[in-house]
Amino acid sequence: MTAQVDRLARTATFPVRRPRRLRDLPSLRRMVRETALEISDFIYPAFVCHGRGLREEIPSMPGVYHLSIDTLVEEAAAAAEEGIPAMLLFGLPSHKDEVGSEAYDDEGIIQQAVRAVKAAVPSLIIITDLCLCEYTSHGHCGVVRNGKVDNDATLPLLARTALSQARAGADVIAPSDMMDGRVGVIRQALDEHGFAEIPIMAYSAKYASAFYGPFREAAESAPRFGDRRGYQMDPANAREALDEIALDIAEGADIVMVKPALAYLDVIRRARDAFTCPIAAYNVSGEYSMIKAAARNGWLDERSIALEVLTAIKRAGADLIISYFARDVARWLREG
Repeated sequence: MTAQVDRLARTATFPVRRPRRLRDLPSLRRMVRETALEISDFIYPAFVCHGRGLREEIPSMPGVYHLSIDTLVEEAAAAAEEGIPAMLLFGLPSHKDEVGSEAYDDEGIIQQAVRAVKAAVPSLIIITDLCLCEYTSHGHCGVVRNGKVDNDATLPLLARTALSQARAGADVIAPSDMMDGRVGVIRQALDEHGFAEIPIMAYSAKYASAFYGPFREAAESAPRFGDRRGYQMDPANAREALDEIALDIAEGADIVMVKPALAYLDVIRRARDAFTCPIAAYNVSGEYSMIKAAARNGWLDERSIALEVLTAIKRAGADLIISYFARDVARWLREG
């Protein structure tokens, strides 16, 4: 029986096409690669706090730090030198209150940070996260009334924050609160006050995800009661994401975002197929920390798995990738 099988194998017509031909040589593999990461794809997120000379590692996010403005400027200069085109800034305020007043204070932490970085590294694009959760005493993303986040009462505060960030010199405004109608209100405020040229990168399909845990430690933004499922999206829904994105585009968003990225590659793909505007994807803290933890335990090779994940995000259709791995990627791409 074995001899008969061998004879059939020798005499069978072999397929004309052999896919392995294009995999044999490393240089040939690179030539025919369908998806290639470029450092210009990346946005580097950073956490800035009051003080001086601070560079404190966040326990749940190895390699990510709380930075005072002076050390943030150093980090920004290094990132720009490595070819990273943009940073996304999150602020830790000196005080919190019910209405998140430091978010729209012209001397707030983000406003000071933007002015400092733009003065020192003018070529670097500075994107400002726009949300109230880091600034409110209750940790929710808007004004709380009767135990719930009041959507419409929150909108004027978001518009004030956008204007304050724009006056400070932000290049792109990125509302992440998931209030209905916020993109339109922010666009109108910017346009009416002389900032019509500033783009909006909207967190359009932002899911109520368990992957945000390390970020909430880093930003000190965990809600003090309840959760955010009343305004962030249900992880079970994909069609709804397209509705959210369409609404934001209609209201004036220039870039739309899917967050998180790794567990929502299907949503990125649907968005890419449905819309022509640039799509950003946020490789969030939990995705980053899982790889870091596994690598530290010797279970995975950090470089290989991180690049595989980030390539998957781009392959799914993301034009821009927000990732804590951005500076690592810059180094890995240089090393080849």
